[in-house]
Amino acid sequence: MKNYRTQRTVGAVIALGTSVALLAACSSDSAPEAESTTTAETAAAQSVSDATPRIATSYDGGVLILDAQTLETVEDISGIEGFTRLNPAGDGRHVFVSGSGAFTALDAGTWTEGSEHFTSTPAMTDIAFDAATPGHVVRHDGKTVLFDDGTGKVEVFDSAALLTGSKPETESYTTPEAHHGVAVELSDGSLLTTVGNEDERTGIVVLDADRKEIARNEECPGVHGEAVAADETVVVGCEDGLLIYRNGAITKVQSPDTYGRIGNQAGDEESPILLGDYKVDPDAELERPTRVSLTNTVTGELSLVNLGSSYTFRSLGRGPAGEAIVLGTDGALHVIDVNTKAVTRTIPVVEAWEEPTEWQEPRPALFVQDGTAYVSEPADSAVHAVDLATGTVTATGELAHTPNELTGVTG
Repeated sequence: MKNYRTQRTVGAVIALGTSVALLAACSSDSAPEAESTTTAETAAAQSVSDATPRIATSYDGGVLILDAQTLETVEDISGIEGFTRLNPAGDGRHVFVSGSGAFTALDAGTWTEGSEHFTSTPAMTDIAFDAATPGHVVRHDGKTVLFDDGTGKVEVFDSAALLTGSKPETESYTTPEAHHGVAVELSDGSLLTTVGNEDERTGIVVLDADRKEIARNEECPGVHGEAVAADETVVVGCEDGLLIYRNGAITKVQSPDTYGRIGNQAGDEESPILLGDYKVDPDAELERPTRVSLTNTVTGELSLVNLGSSYTFRSLGRGPAGEAIVLGTDGALHVIDVNTKAVTRTIPVVEAWEEPTEWQEPRPALFVQDGTAYVSEPADSAVHAVDLATGTVTATGELAHTPNELTGVTG
């Protein structure tokens, strides 16, 4: 391994907790509740001096919860069947586990009430939203939106409502045809959803608060992904560019190549610039691109930046100042100034690696939270924390399982 590991200021201690089996609907009285109504809180809840961020990483059969500063394992939640996807739920405390037949809330055991901070033992909850094929989870403007690829059902609820300890009331909408899609609700109550069916995906439609159509564009073959940029601008990717929904109108941005697919995006709600991937070979079984796209959502200008290294769909992130961050297969974080479109820093983190053919297979993943970039390293069963201000690795967590998906909560 590289000698940079000797510079880490915090060691790693594996502290495995009691495994908790995933139950789709466990009884509400299975554990005693404390006076607070927050989910899965028990008498073991502890008052702490500051917010305690935590990281979640999936593995084959479970989820590990890590302390975000030390990367020590707080809890090993095992017994989860099938391929598991992870997404923050939007309330700073829960993570959605998208598995077989449902979006299920996992309580990461860290939260804030007013000016007081608490931690408890992480555990699966009985808050579950049934879904034939759980897909995208989107958080925006205090709302969480779930999309069921198997039925086209969209469920919207107040993110903070999860903190009551009960399943939130939801508003539901079902797309005319089921497809692998995504939806986002905006601050005025309007709902943007993708358009498609099991054979093709063609664009987006925007519905007002009464769910009447106000805008549509179906000039977006293979529509995929979603991100929100400054001024509540929503962007989705196409096989030949992007669709931008801004100020009530949809604009198409064309790729510089006939086939220039942007299927994964990373937005910053304070920046008009969108980071996206960029692929140009429609016939490739697995294309390993070396260029990323930067799109100005105000002017529609699309620029390409060559990294000199390939990357994957789990490689895109944004830093605290809006900088674009890409985890390359060379093992480094490539930091891009989105205004100058120049790579300003390259931070070595893990050994060089190659993207596996199957998208479900573990590969290094990037998650950015509060100025720290977290990078998983499946080959060593480890997760690293990188201080983006200094470019140094500050902690490494050595794990009992091979990490796959990576996310976190702020506490």
